[in-house]
Amino acid sequence: MQPIPTGMPTGRPPAPRVAREMVEMARAFLERKAVPNPRLEAELLVAHALGLDRLGLFMRLDQPVTGAEVDRARDHLVRRGRREPVAYITGVREFYGRPFRVGPGCLVPRPETELLVDLARERAAGRRDLRVLDVGTGSGCLAVTLALELEDAVVLGVDISPEALTLAAQNAGALGAELEPGRLRFDDRDGLDALDRDGPFDLIVSNPPYIELEEAESLAPEVREHEPALALYAPPGDPDRWARELVRRIPLGLAPGGTLLVELGHRQGPRVRALATGLGFEPVLHDDLAGIPRVLEVRRSAGELVDS
Repeated sequence: MQPIPTGMPTGRPPAPRVAREMVEMARAFLERKAVPNPRLEAELLVAHALGLDRLGLFMRLDQPVTGAEVDRARDHLVRRGRREPVAYITGVREFYGRPFRVGPGCLVPRPETELLVDLARERAAGRRDLRVLDVGTGSGCLAVTLALELEDAVVLGVDISPEALTLAAQNAGALGAELEPGRLRFDDRDGLDALDRDGPFDLIVSNPPYIELEEAESLAPEVREHEPALALYAPPGDPDRWARELVRRIPLGLAPGGTLLVELGHRQGPRVRALATGLGFEPVLHDDLAGIPRVLEVRRSAGELVDS
């Protein structure tokens, strides 16, 4: 059994005897690897190695650890030292207060994406039997959350990644979003095709690929080297493609009185607002907690007829 590296200059470091020592050794290792938030991540990884959550870890800090637990923690730390995302190591990331399974085939859900859910809930308040489309569903964090948060809503999540759709279906089952048959389904297809063929929808949400390839080197290695490029990068030379195409399809894909909500990159806001304005809409940009214009909202007038 190999002990967790501790950075001691000479001699073989002793294996941790209790969980508290394991956390301290893990923190020191992650600090040397320049991993952000080493204390928090040490706690998360050690807790996972022990089969606990963080609260359970804090209650067990002075309890002995086994050799098998030390080996599991060491494996987690080696992977994290190579900058693999914590969520891929633990297999879980919390989103809107619920644990979502994640893996290399999908993006790790981000806190800023929760703004889409907040806005969707506000726009859906007091309405029933809504038809909802999630374009590029990934782990299903938006589709599953909206199916659980919006009473009677019928939700369709679409993606072209089989790996992502497998995770989305697992999350729907694990979180109880499939308890009412027919309210939530996932399709392996292009989101624009769903808009063209299955509309109109009352609510459309999307967190599409919007990072420009030129920005790849500025991304954290956790993102650049591990998360799927298909879900990260916009088409070369056309970073606004998804936002533009979603807005252009509003006359066909969005019901009168309906709302389109699209997550944006940090530099997209002014461009997509001008784009939507040029197409005859009155778009609104919503800032995230960092003050970045993060979500484009476009609403269709309630008095319009649905295009055929």
